[in-house]
Amino acid sequence: MQVLKFGGSSLADAQRYKVVRDIVLDKQQTANTAVVLSAPKGVTNNLVALVDAAIAGLSTTDLMAQLENTIHTIINDLAAEYPNYDKAYVAGIAADKIAFLTNRLKGIGLLGECPEAVNASIICLGEFISVEIFAALVRVSDVQATVIDPTKLIVANGGFLESQADIEASRKLFSQAALPNTGVWVMPGFCAQNAQGDLVTLGRNGSDYSAAILAACIDAEVCEIWTDVDGVYNADPNKVYNAQLVDQLSYQEAMELSYFGAKVLHPKTIGPIAQYHIPCRIRNTLNPAAPGTLITSESTDGDHVVKGISTLNDVTMVNVAGPGMKGMVGMASRIFDAISRAKISVVLITQSSSEYSISFCIHSSDSSRAQDVLEQEFELELSNQLLEPMEFRDHLSVISIVGDGMRMHKGIAAKFFASLSQTNVNIVAIAQGSSERSISAVIEGKKAQDAIKVTHQNFFTNLHVIDAFIVGCGTVGKALIQQLTKQQPILKARNISLQVYGIANSRKMAVDNAGLNLTEWQQSLENAQSKFTLENLKRFVADNHLINPVIIDCTSNESIADQYAEFLAAGFHVVTPNKKANTSSMAFYQQIREAAAETNRRFLYETNVGAGLPVIDTLQSLISAGDELIGFQGILSGSLSFIFGKLDEGMSLSQATAIARENGFTEPDPRDDLSGMDVARKLLIMAREAGMEMELSDIDVESVLPADFDAEGSIDEFMTNLPKADAHYKAMMESAKEKGQVLRYVGIIEDGKCRCSIQAVGPEHPLYAIKDGENALAIHSLYYQPIPLVIRGYGAGADVTAAGVFADLMRTMPWKREV
Repeated sequence: MQVLKFGGSSLADAQRYKVVRDIVLDKQQTANTAVVLSAPKGVTNNLVALVDAAIAGLSTTDLMAQLENTIHTIINDLAAEYPNYDKAYVAGIAADKIAFLTNRLKGIGLLGECPEAVNASIICLGEFISVEIFAALVRVSDVQATVIDPTKLIVANGGFLESQADIEASRKLFSQAALPNTGVWVMPGFCAQNAQGDLVTLGRNGSDYSAAILAACIDAEVCEIWTDVDGVYNADPNKVYNAQLVDQLSYQEAMELSYFGAKVLHPKTIGPIAQYHIPCRIRNTLNPAAPGTLITSESTDGDHVVKGISTLNDVTMVNVAGPGMKGMVGMASRIFDAISRAKISVVLITQSSSEYSISFCIHSSDSSRAQDVLEQEFELELSNQLLEPMEFRDHLSVISIVGDGMRMHKGIAAKFFASLSQTNVNIVAIAQGSSERSISAVIEGKKAQDAIKVTHQNFFTNLHVIDAFIVGCGTVGKALIQQLTKQQPILKARNISLQVYGIANSRKMAVDNAGLNLTEWQQSLENAQSKFTLENLKRFVADNHLINPVIIDCTSNESIADQYAEFLAAGFHVVTPNKKANTSSMAFYQQIREAAAETNRRFLYETNVGAGLPVIDTLQSLISAGDELIGFQGILSGSLSFIFGKLDEGMSLSQATAIARENGFTEPDPRDDLSGMDVARKLLIMAREAGMEMELSDIDVESVLPADFDAEGSIDEFMTNLPKADAHYKAMMESAKEKGQVLRYVGIIEDGKCRCSIQAVGPEHPLYAIKDGENALAIHSLYYQPIPLVIRGYGAGADVTAAGVFADLMRTMPWKREV
């Protein structure tokens, strides 16, 4: 014998009833079949609403019309398609049930309340109508259909609305029942009888539970739960887009998953089938060919130690604490006895080792009742301050990882909590079952979906995620977008998901919750409506549950750089070639790093010095290894390297600057380069990275422009005026050439001081050959002397800088610990 259960989503209309009929008849060809049915979709909710309306003294006319329409539409549609469908009989049953309902609603309206026994008899009416609709449909195919009354065969103990089956007593009744050995048995789910013979309901997911009870009572070979999904997933597919179907679970794994929020099965359902070792399979009515998920006494090893992640939302943590807890025998018993008397389910329990407090979680809907019963129970202790006022913390969720294999593997908990840390979630409490097959954490409810997402990625995929926002669409920004577009296939092959969710300029920001199309970003930006603000970014990240957001500042804008500490504090990584933040005040320089440390975010700025050359990283590594900077000299500006190299070739200053600007070698405003301030900023960053507390004003800067040169006006006016400086440089170059020297703009750190100046150097000097955009840096340190550490390479151009930014961006990927 096999038991098949179909829920309300599988019985939404006449067409769905036909699909269920076809599945059942196909199954019935190979084995005797019993079917457990829920009410048609929406009917039970409709019945609950009718009771509530009657209690409140409201009109039930519309709700009743809705109920009757749902039922009669299904009956009429089936009768219209099948001439031999016994419409009169089924419609008569439905009419009797609705008449019963109408009378009870009148009584409820007069009383202004609904006794639980009456409530139970009403909310299960849908199941009794459903089985008659279905049995008549089976008989259309000349197959015998026998309706089983669970209120005569299933015994349950407890309240009218939440009872627990007595399996042994029920098995005895089934063994004595005269049930046919042919055809199909059809039983309404959700209800049973108590010891007095009264109708009771089996609570939430009662029809699933009914199927498990029936399977246990008749020693079924299998119990199949047919629903609207392909089986049990390792995470809620509505919250995790790449959730994966689980082939097989043990009873214990299924119990843990369902207890902590997995919606496919309820823990009560698993109990009877586990007790009698009946395999259970979760199947999809809408996709009958799918194999589903098998639940048996054994699990499969599979590819993952953790089988699934589940969450339980709308949870309240209750904390009972105070000096009266210490060493007082029976306090825990009193707490949970009081909670039990109030019929409140406890989700999770933790206790401090000092015995000062006990904390436990309950469903938030039970919070006020729990507070009342606990305050009554401990009224004396509270009044004498032996207990502190009880704390009820709402808006929490429980996230759990489950798997039999967790018992044999080390490091699972570490990886789990590292995942939660990655989302900057505050862990309120932790619990692990003694079976070691589950670990649970209580967290803020608003962070639950983020926590599920990153935990799933870390345990079930090798995917590394970067959620990028690019600010600045100039030469570097455009080059970066081109590189990101080109590299997408390579990144995907390396399991890296790098999505650009936003691109902004000074006026507006384009965003897309699926990621922008990088081949059409200009059009997206043109059509954008929102502005680039931190609040807009935070809202977008929260709405889309992005877990590794990165702001890439490709501007030279000081106002954006001034917000870096705020970006970091809000949970964004910051990647930038913009030097303004690192050369602001020393106090702000430190504030940025403190913000990054507090939020575990990264502030990466390798391209601040040397474009794509590994200057900052090299210096930081030396300092971390205990080295000390003694001195430094180098050509730090790719643009000035290019310009002074062209002067060697006889080109004028204005011509060389125009070409450098056209090639994207200079800053957007060439005066930043020619003033020497760009080199000064780089030199200041080097000094600060080496531990020197300096301000920009402490650096002695010689401008490339002559002292009497007027550099005012717009950029275009400046470029028009620049030829007036050509004669000055022609004379300087001729003087240097006569001595066999060339001019270079050099940054120097020496004796704790920094200076930037034009120097004439001969062939013997290491900077003599540095031109055409090259950078060269000589680091003298404790470890590197008398021969310095030299870094040399191309240091100018949008592509080189963009590549350095790209490399920094890749360093924002969270590190994953393998277990």
